[in-house]
Amino acid sequence: MLRCLPPCLRRALPASSSSTSAARRGVRLAEHGQSPPQSAPPPPSPATQKDGAVRTPGGGSTASSLNPAEVAHFASFAETWWDTEGPFKHLLVMNPTRVSFIRSILCKHFRRDPNSSKPLEGLKIIDVGCAAGILSEPLARMGATVTGIDAADESIKIARVHAASDPLTASIEYLCTTAEDLVKENKQFDAVICLEVIEHVDNPSEFCGSLSALTVPNGAFVISTINRSIRAFATMIVALEYIFHWIPKGTHHWSKLVTPDELVQMLEKASIYVQEMAGIGYNPWHGDFSMSKDTSVDYFAYGIKKVETPSVVPQTQA
Repeated sequence: MLRCLPPCLRRALPASSSSTSAARRGVRLAEHGQSPPQSAPPPPSPATQKDGAVRTPGGGSTASSLNPAEVAHFASFAETWWDTEGPFKHLLVMNPTRVSFIRSILCKHFRRDPNSSKPLEGLKIIDVGCAAGILSEPLARMGATVTGIDAADESIKIARVHAASDPLTASIEYLCTTAEDLVKENKQFDAVICLEVIEHVDNPSEFCGSLSALTVPNGAFVISTINRSIRAFATMIVALEYIFHWIPKGTHHWSKLVTPDELVQMLEKASIYVQEMAGIGYNPWHGDFSMSKDTSVDYFAYGIKKVETPSVVPQTQA
């Protein structure tokens, strides 16, 4: 299910990623204002991000990577997050697979018993881009102390109402804020989880820096996104948006998708060292999702926050 990241991948940054085995179907958060493509274009080079933000001592950036158009669009879907027949119904079907993967990763990282009823008890976890709490609630039920943040206030309101109906999730702290703002408050967590968000921000490298600043030294880091591959374009954009209409048209911007190699480089720059990667695929015959080694479309990365300690120079005696 998982593959360890080879050292060469941590150093290399090819211009584009190759496409591999069979395509899968899924759903992603919606972006705003993308025009329907007439045909699949050749892979363009991603826009170069300018590194002009002011750094904080915690390692993050004071510049927000927030995209106001994205936030407004997400807010328009706020009341449909938990609707099993709504625009995010396939994300709800995918969620148990995502939760199972994250559970196994965190149990391994923190040496917890995965068969325990509350294997994450005592851990402080933040769900960045939590929307209405689809991931935050399962984490809380596993015993974690969960903070869910999202820039769409409408989604946060829905998340609070939904969580309040269950004593096991009522303790979740939902905040309408950004990762950058929490960095300014010197907040840190044992585990930082950010699913399907980085492809919607304006400055992914700066965003990774903020996520790293929120992670305690040796803490766990889990992120997921979409590969910038021809297969991902054909599957996520052409097929799912314009043929099958599984997700709203204009959901994905090709130039904002991130390859595994690029993600590894951005995370290493932010002191997050990727240990394993896995893909997630859809089986149309069974109507379910499963983890795989194929990262050519959707993929997860698990990393560890490493902080180098300055070497101590021994004093010479006179």
